[in-house]
Amino acid sequence: MTEPLRVLLADDQTLVRTGFRLILRADGIDVVAEAANGTEAVEAVRRTRPDVVLMDVRMPETDGLEATRRILTGAPGDPRVIILTTFDLDRYVYAALSAGASGFLLKDVTPEQLTAAVRTVRTGDALLAPAITRRLVERFTRRGNDTAALHRDLASLTPRELEVLGLLARGLSNTELAARLHLAETTVKTHVARILAKLGLRDRVQAVIVAYETGLVSAGEREAAEQSTEQT
Repeated sequence: MTEPLRVLLADDQTLVRTGFRLILRADGIDVVAEAANGTEAVEAVRRTRPDVVLMDVRMPETDGLEATRRILTGAPGDPRVIILTTFDLDRYVYAALSAGASGFLLKDVTPEQLTAAVRTVRTGDALLAPAITRRLVERFTRRGNDTAALHRDLASLTPRELEVLGLLARGLSNTELAARLHLAETTVKTHVARILAKLGLRDRVQAVIVAYETGLVSAGEREAAEQSTEQT
């Protein structure tokens, strides 16, 4: 990607926006718009079409989570959203990821972490490690007493892709997936890309959530999978 990375800042604190703007621009990242609340953020996204949105959680009028839901419509041109907050609370992380955000950062990140995060999600990668996402999903996903039926969309996946999705949801990296399945890492990346495309997902974080919420993987399988890994 040779075009400048375009970012929108949404935060109700002027000083926070100013600080982030200076950090991003110093690293060659273009800040195309700023917003002081969620409503302004939604309007600014439609007007400027940024690549990435840095979105505060707690803002007046419309909060960051609702603004994220309105921005991420599922269209190909949707930006990536990174949620920024001073509150290190799991429920905010899970709500943000469920709304379609690609990452989550606390506001005390270093300049290097901030710019790296923006560049990471711009390429389509998720900002949170699958293992962290797994912990959140295990804690907050609610299903009935009966095993949840697989979502019909999973029927579009091949048996190998279902296997890859299940292992991905247990926190395995591409390198670990390749070793477990005796495949080249490039082949694993191809499988992951096809899974995301078939299910209409933005990144691995959403794939992990889908795997748990559809019942493909359950929280109790985590220990069994890890024990199996240790024995191989």
